[in-house]
Amino acid sequence: MRISRSIPVAANTPIALTIGNFDGVHLGHQAMLAKLRDAAARHGVAPCVMTFEPHPREFFSPDQAPTRLTSLREKLELIAAHGIERAIVCRFNYDFAQHTAQDFIERTLVRGLGVRWLQVGDDFRFGARRAGDFVMLKQAASHYGFEVEAMASVTLDGERVSSTAVRNALVAGNLSFAGRLLGRPYSISGRVVHGDGVGKKLGFPTANMQMKHNRPPLNGIFVVELAGVVEHPLRGVASLGIRPTLKTQGQPVLEVHIFDFDGDLYGRHVRVDFLHKLRDEEKYADLATLTRQIALDVENAKAFFNRQDAQEKLNGTADKRR
Repeated sequence: MRISRSIPVAANTPIALTIGNFDGVHLGHQAMLAKLRDAAARHGVAPCVMTFEPHPREFFSPDQAPTRLTSLREKLELIAAHGIERAIVCRFNYDFAQHTAQDFIERTLVRGLGVRWLQVGDDFRFGARRAGDFVMLKQAASHYGFEVEAMASVTLDGERVSSTAVRNALVAGNLSFAGRLLGRPYSISGRVVHGDGVGKKLGFPTANMQMKHNRPPLNGIFVVELAGVVEHPLRGVASLGIRPTLKTQGQPVLEVHIFDFDGDLYGRHVRVDFLHKLRDEEKYADLATLTRQIALDVENAKAFFNRQDAQEKLNGTADKRR
């Protein structure tokens, strides 16, 4: 995917464009990307996504902004996986926030990008003081000769699919529902870095992840799979949190103990898929008590995979009988 971080003065080729934050790239976002691809093919132009860095709410109210579901790299990788050829990452700063809605339409959409077809969410607002809306875009489309469509909300089990709904499910430990909202397991990706070696000393060596999430949307002990090492995912158990038995405060740390694996992962960029929450973090009296709990977590994680394998085998048998 071609990634641009600025808007050209004049467009080289026309595009079909969708604008949004796309945090998590959930089912609602995926529906937008599917419509974008179809429209781009219909008009014979490249499909393009415009997103913002940082998130506008992080710029205006950093202390009140919601935690991110995906880093910028994760978001762009997910968007590219849905067949989008171009992405424009707009630096959201004071100057950008001062652009009027009309200026955004004329300089950015029309002259800079040559938008032939535009899609926005049904609640999309833009320009200084959020003065621009879908009605304004419809009027501009008629004047400048491009098409514009609003994407209606996507629902699941009667609930609007949104980044907020995904965050709420993760906070509640409901990884199954979060996965359904996302259309895949929730994941965090990053590079494996050297840790403090405590896990290895306790008999449970871990791969320590370098995270871009200063405030991850979930914490606790989880059943996980790790992708990016071999062809098939590696199974394991992960701890995501501040490790209260070892430290009284600090940044969250993601550690993954992989079952029956002794290879060298340092420097590898991997993805951790969160499948099931086992428990919250706890502070234990000593390392011996912590070690016993880790052993129990490993046992419970393996039991989860055994149940999953048995169910998949049963489903496979049922499919053959049809």
